[in-house]
Amino acid sequence: MKISTKGRYALRVMIDLAIHSKEDFVSVKDIATRQEISNKYLEQIIAMLNKAGYLETARGNNGGYKLARKPEGYTVGEILRATEGDLAPTFCLTDDGKCSRKENCKTYAFWEGLDNVIREYVDGKTLADFIKE
Repeated sequence: MKISTKGRYALRVMIDLAIHSKEDFVSVKDIATRQEISNKYLEQIIAMLNKAGYLETARGNNGGYKLARKPEGYTVGEILRATEGDLAPTFCLTDDGKCSRKENCKTYAFWEGLDNVIREYVDGKTLADFIKE
């Protein structure tokens, strides 16, 4: 499993908003500058995060984005899933994975265990954990 730039940047954007959007909305330009992400690519990532309901938006001169919830309310796992989709290490563990060999597969338990470790780790970290460090 590899996390793409969309997933990595989405996490950086959410951390940036957790730090900078306490009261005010933050512009795409400001996030792009701090995170060194092009405006165009950043807008794609923000659209995914917004569609997931993670952001509040405002238009106009003081417009931009801010978190819809407190930083403690977002796990790394949910942010990555919003941009990456399923984080399962193999297809047979995904919702779409229909493995006919599951019952007799000698490796299924291994992949399932790895999936559990990944889920526990990414779902056990919140944005608040990053802004404390």
